[in-house]
Amino acid sequence: MVASDSLPEVFRPSDEDRDDVIRMLRDGSAEGRLSQETFLARVDSALRAKSAEELARLHRDLPAPPRLLLRDWVSGWRSRLTEAVRSARPNPPMRELALPRGPRTVFTIGRNPDCDLPLGDPTVSWVHAELRLTGDDWVLVDLGSRNGTRVNGWRADCGFTVRAGDCVQFGRAVFRLAGRW
Repeated sequence: MVASDSLPEVFRPSDEDRDDVIRMLRDGSAEGRLSQETFLARVDSALRAKSAEELARLHRDLPAPPRLLLRDWVSGWRSRLTEAVRSARPNPPMRELALPRGPRTVFTIGRNPDCDLPLGDPTVSWVHAELRLTGDDWVLVDLGSRNGTRVNGWRADCGFTVRAGDCVQFGRAVFRLAGRW
């Protein structure tokens, strides 16, 4: 029998072999098949292993990873495809919306033709939001719409001060605010 110290280097595990075993251990730990403490102890053993058999013992008892069912794969594929199509679609053109002038202090925005600013977009609620003048500032308030109101990407649920140049969004209808009309 030959002592392991007298074996030539070619019979010792390579760095690539160690990396493969550590990768398997890391994946097992990330998937919950191996505790953190066991993972750390086995990585240390993988770095000290002197033979391929020692390395093999470190991952041999790992439970098999959960099987990916066809429906899960199809669902994930469909989600990735939908996201790719969404991101490839050009952004809708941004129309200009002028802040109002005059003595009135409250303006309604929505799909209802009786609103002060009627919008024909189907993602806009019947009475979607209000634009209120408070002092010298305009405040945009969402009126419980289904698809929300945003100012520069931020939700405007209970009110958001708006100025010329801000980007406002009612559902999917997007506008750039301009000076007063």
